Amino acid sequence: MIKLKRIYQTPQREDGLRILVDRLWPRGISKEKSRVDLWLKEIAPSDSLRKWFSHDPEKWLEFRRRYFEELKGKRVALPMLRSLKRKGKPITLLYAAKDPAHNNAVVLREVLRAQATRQKL
Repeated sequence: MIKLKRIYQTPQREDGLRILVDRLWPRGISKEKSRVDLWLKEIAPSDSLRKWFSHDPEKWLEFRRRYFEELKGKRVALPMLRSLKRKGKPITLLYAAKDPAHNNAVVLREVLRAQATRQKL
């Protein structure tokens, strides 16, 4: 099971392994308070894609398409996430964006789920 959670929300035991998937450390939260187990900044969208998207819901479909393409080149981070997922512990992907429906963690979870069922995106 892969859950998504905004990093500013209170950590819970049922979060399992807490993985931050943003390139930049979120403002205003300490590493201790966030209880991040792993920071995979290399799996986050490139700076240019992140800046272009700027969390604009109107750009969501194109952002999603471009991020899928970028993820194809993540030869270390994406297999690591798949491996962690197979171990059976709950995983929570953490993100800082205010919009819970339009952020890179949503896309990343979709990719991991599709790969688990061998679907092509």
